[in-house]
Amino acid sequence: MKNEVNKSAENISFRDPAGRLLNIEGRIIRVVNKSGEQDLKDFLSSAAAEKNTKSGSLVITTILGDESIKELQGINNISHIFNNSSMVVEHERITFQSFPYEWPAEMLYASGRLTLDFAVDLLKEGFGIKDATPYNILFRGCHPVFIDLLSVERRDQGDPIWSPYAQFVRTFLLPLLINKHLGLPLDQIFLTRRDGLEPEEAYRLLSPLKRLKSPFLTLASIPTWLAAGEKKDNPAIYHKKHDDNFEKARYILSSLFAQLRKNLNKSKPVKGKDSAWSDYMCSNNYTTEHIGAKQIFIENLLAECKPKMVLDVGCNTGYFSAIVARSGAAVVAIDYDPVVVGSVWRKASKEGLDILPLVVNITRPSPAAGWRNLECQSFLDRARGGFDAVFMLAVIHHMLVTERIPLDEIVDLAAEITTDILVIEYVSPQDSMFRRLTRGRDNLFEYLSTDVFETSCRRHFEIIRVQHLDNTERWLYLMRKKVSG
Repeated sequence: MKNEVNKSAENISFRDPAGRLLNIEGRIIRVVNKSGEQDLKDFLSSAAAEKNTKSGSLVITTILGDESIKELQGINNISHIFNNSSMVVEHERITFQSFPYEWPAEMLYASGRLTLDFAVDLLKEGFGIKDATPYNILFRGCHPVFIDLLSVERRDQGDPIWSPYAQFVRTFLLPLLINKHLGLPLDQIFLTRRDGLEPEEAYRLLSPLKRLKSPFLTLASIPTWLAAGEKKDNPAIYHKKHDDNFEKARYILSSLFAQLRKNLNKSKPVKGKDSAWSDYMCSNNYTTEHIGAKQIFIENLLAECKPKMVLDVGCNTGYFSAIVARSGAAVVAIDYDPVVVGSVWRKASKEGLDILPLVVNITRPSPAAGWRNLECQSFLDRARGGFDAVFMLAVIHHMLVTERIPLDEIVDLAAEITTDILVIEYVSPQDSMFRRLTRGRDNLFEYLSTDVFETSCRRHFEIIRVQHLDNTERWLYLMRKKVSG
């Protein structure tokens, strides 16, 4: 066809019958079917939409005109998607997409609060949401943003039931409570269970005493006991409820939201929790002088290179992530320890820093997930070419020793991710932390030296600056990626 436009598009979301969400070369386009058009138009003109957009809690959305839609219809591999559409909108592009299995508990809790706040605002204007899942949320830096506008619908004013109640319990309350009380990591919940924990699953994990205590009694135990005696083919459970007293129905829903908020508060992550790595900055042989020298090195390169989008690998408690963010850059800070990542989120939220902290082990990054592995991209697919600077401070010796990742592989990955700058800390095998990690297997790393390290890096990078940290076996490097071809 002559009118086909040579552009690529990918489906982001297709589960809602009211429309499809597409990524067209970085533009986030939502194609709305006739069944969802009126609800979306009404919502976008509501006070709830205006309030939440202004506060940053709702994704910014623009209704596209006929000319823009006609251009999109000409894209050869998606033209059929527009056949039943009556409305097309464009959402702001959240800089870096993340998923619940990459969040610390603090971020899942913040998403739950936003979901309830949003539901309360909608109730005031006669709207509701079809579902209540953390996949409706993305983070703009450390701030949660509700993105699934087709989840909003006009509600039956006489309906006293919040249909997403059970889903909210499965995807917010039970994962948070099990994580808090039993220590089960969130990635082990959401990577294998898109829709969270069923009450029966949580019940099996609990001790007999915890099963009888609030809030597990009402959220896990009683539902499990009732389900055991319930007829599976009982049609009554699918009948919609209706009360002619609209105020009464609204009061019941308001009371339900208040109770959910109380239970959510009980699941709030504990502040100040310790882990194996939460005091790493204090126990890593760094003196105040060493940290100061490292900070000056970082501040100088930030002033010189002015990166806009930075990946901080092995961020720990986010000391250097915060320095980078204060310079004006957006930061994605990753570490495999949920406790330290949670502390980064707390710090970023308190200071209003543009930091997205994620629980990601760079040696075992999040895989692709969802239908045909296309709904949720792997962490590396999202990261490749997405950052103009990558920081790898005090981390590669852990990758070399603990995970046995070859040096060349580490450097190759850094070159895949950054488009320009690499800031990396070389730690000699003579360093006390390095030797502690090797546990007597020092001979495995006899080959490693600054010359070997630099030779590996020069395959992809030009070394701009090197600084030895006095009285240590550590060197800081500023490198620039070579232009290929």
